[in-house]
Amino acid sequence: MGCSLGPAARLEAVRDPVIPQLGDWLRRRPDTLSLAQGMVDWAPPAAVRRAVLEALETPGAGLDRYGGTWGDPELLEAVTRQLRDNDGLDLDGSHLLVTTGSNMAFAALVQVICDPGSEVILPLPAYFNHEMAVRLAGGVPVGVEAGPVPDPEALAAAITPRSRAIVTISPNNPSGVVIPEAVLRAINTLCAARGLLHISDEAYGSFTHGTVPHFSPGRVSGAGAHTATLHSLSKTYGLAGWRMGYAAVPQVLRPALVKVLDTVQICPTLISQRAAAAALTTDPSWVRERVATLLPRRAQLLAAVEGWRQEGLPVRLWVEPEGAFYGLLVVDGLAAEDRTSGGRRRLDSDGLMEALALEEGVATVSGLAFGLAVPGAAVLRLSYGMLSGPPLVEALERLGAGLRRVCGR
Repeated sequence: MGCSLGPAARLEAVRDPVIPQLGDWLRRRPDTLSLAQGMVDWAPPAAVRRAVLEALETPGAGLDRYGGTWGDPELLEAVTRQLRDNDGLDLDGSHLLVTTGSNMAFAALVQVICDPGSEVILPLPAYFNHEMAVRLAGGVPVGVEAGPVPDPEALAAAITPRSRAIVTISPNNPSGVVIPEAVLRAINTLCAARGLLHISDEAYGSFTHGTVPHFSPGRVSGAGAHTATLHSLSKTYGLAGWRMGYAAVPQVLRPALVKVLDTVQICPTLISQRAAAAALTTDPSWVRERVATLLPRRAQLLAAVEGWRQEGLPVRLWVEPEGAFYGLLVVDGLAAEDRTSGGRRRLDSDGLMEALALEEGVATVSGLAFGLAVPGAAVLRLSYGMLSGPPLVEALERLGAGLRRVCGR
C-alpha cells in the first residue's frame, strides 16, 4: 500500500504568508509602487562596507568555518554594550544571543516554550509571522482585542493554565502605536506574577515620532529572568538582507535554546556578524538622522488621509501612528461587494488589497494578515519606509484613485 506524499496536516492551520503573495502580484504588474513591505530605503553605514571588505581580504579570518551557536564574541560584546549601557536593560538572569534576524529568535523561543496546545497571547493587531511561528511550534496563538494600547486587564483575562507567554511589539507593527512605559511595566509585572514569559519585540525601538518615548520592559529591575527582548538590525541599519538580529532571553531557557538553534541555524552567518558589529559601533546620530527622514513621509500619509476624508471618502486611521513607519487605514462600508463589479467580488481587507495591487498598481497589506477585523470595514497597513518624494506622492495618488473607485466616488 503506497504512502501519500504531502505536508503534515498541522500546516493547514498556518496562514499563507502575505508578502510572497504580494510579490506574485508585483511580478504580474511590474510598475506597482509598494506601500506594503516593512523596509527602509537607506543603505547600511559606510563602516559596514569597510568592515566586510576588510574581513574578506584578511587571510585566515575564519569566515568559511562554523562559528559559535550564540554568536561571534566581538558582536556579543557590542550587543552587551547596546543593551546594558545604551538601552539600560537589567541583564541579570539573561543570556545574550545573535540570530538570523529577530524572527529566528522569536521562532526559537516559541519552539522552546510551547508543548502541543500551549498558548501564546498576542494583543491584536499582531505581527503575522509571530502567529505563524506559534502554530509551527505546535502552540495556539490567542489573539486578544485589547485596544490600540494593550489593556493589561484584558490580557490578564486571557490567561489560562495553558498560557506560556505574552507578546508585545512597541513601536507596533502594524499600527505604529508606541506603548507607554506604565503599560509595559504593568504587562511585565503581570507576566512575572503569573509565571509567563514576556516577549518584547523591539525591532522598531529607534523609530519614534511623537510624544511617547520608546521603553523596553527589560529595564525593569529583575525583568531578565522572565523577559525576552528581541532586536533587529534590518530596519535601523538598513541590513534587511543580511538577516541579523539579537536577543536577551532568560538564562533558564539557554539549554533548550541551544538544541533548537543548533538544529535550524548551526551558527549565525559570520560575514553578516561582521557587518552587524560595525553597525552597532556607528555613532547614534547616524540612526537619528535617517529616522528623521521619515517624519515628512508620515506627514504626507496623514495629509493624504485627511484629504480623502474632506472629499467625503469613508476613510480614517485606526489610530494615529507615533512610531515605526506604518499606518492602519480603515475604509468603512466596504466589507460587502465591489460596487464596480456587479456585486461579484467581496471587498473585505484581502479583496481590497488585491484590487489595489492589480488594478491600481499600489501594494498594501490586508489588516486580516494581522488579525485585525473591523466590522463593516476593510483595513490596510500602509508602509512609508521604502518610498519618499515623487514615488510616495504617486503611490498615495494611486491609492486615492482606487479608494474613490471602490467607494463609488
